[in-house]
Amino acid sequence: MMKILVTGGAGFLGSHLCERLLKAGKDVLCVDNFFTGTKQNIVHLLHSPYFELLRHDITFPLYVEVDQIYNLACPASPIHYQFDPVQTTKTSVHGAINMLGLAKRLKARILQASTSEVYGDPEIHPQPESYWGRVNPIGGRSCYDEGKRCAETLFFDYHRQHQLDIKVARIFNTYGPRMHPNDGRVVSNFIVQSLRGEPITVYGDGKQTRSFCYVDDLVDGLTRMMESDRGFSGPVNLGNPEEFSMLKLAERIIQLTKSKSRIKFKPLPQDDPRQRRPDIGLARKRLKWKPKVTLDDGLKETIRYFRQVLKE
Repeated sequence: MMKILVTGGAGFLGSHLCERLLKAGKDVLCVDNFFTGTKQNIVHLLHSPYFELLRHDITFPLYVEVDQIYNLACPASPIHYQFDPVQTTKTSVHGAINMLGLAKRLKARILQASTSEVYGDPEIHPQPESYWGRVNPIGGRSCYDEGKRCAETLFFDYHRQHQLDIKVARIFNTYGPRMHPNDGRVVSNFIVQSLRGEPITVYGDGKQTRSFCYVDDLVDGLTRMMESDRGFSGPVNLGNPEEFSMLKLAERIIQLTKSKSRIKFKPLPQDDPRQRRPDIGLARKRLKWKPKVTLDDGLKETIRYFRQVLKE
């Protein structure tokens, strides 16, 4: 049985990945320091004899025996990654060095969960993997943006210098059950505000756009990337190419929740990109992957989850 390490495995995305890997008959080691992850996300997996939980911060070395590594550890929402920006950079950079060192010792395949934030506020739309990005290196979001960019650099240098078997996936906006209700991300913000009947906070004029990928589709893309041909390292965009403005998203969530919330406008945060949409041509070609869950279907599942969370 293949032993797979998932760092950040108790987080929103990591917990869904651990669940998928267990269902596929893998032996899963979930590593998390519980800064943003929570045991509630994985409590239903603890009964499995093939699931193991280890509290650990990957900015420190880790000595385990595994066959594959998914490196997902890092706070991914602005509220959380800006809370301790130095630690965020350390998690991306020192964490990458430690996980790459582990993969090198074990001769294991390793996948880096990178981000669409490496493109910054893009001048090219939609964003292909060949685009180098437009990132502010000294802004409030830089700890995450530049940390992830440096992690990609390290991955490809380990690949070139040590012939390490790497995979790099650039994840675009993902949503679904187990999102943190206070993570400040737009889907969770809008849903929680609408369910509470509070004003829905839209930054700027609401015309800025994002593309939203349901978590099940994203996890499918990650596992396909991990199992892809050795010669294909990426980076590869994983996200939903359908584009929605913040205003349209807010209005749709109000309709689906049958909320009486009103929309409230606030100033746009520093370096918040105006547009973000993936070009997924490479993922379609090399991974035979594309999202299947519509925004409405995904939002209904996510709303159902948050209704339950807010009751507790």
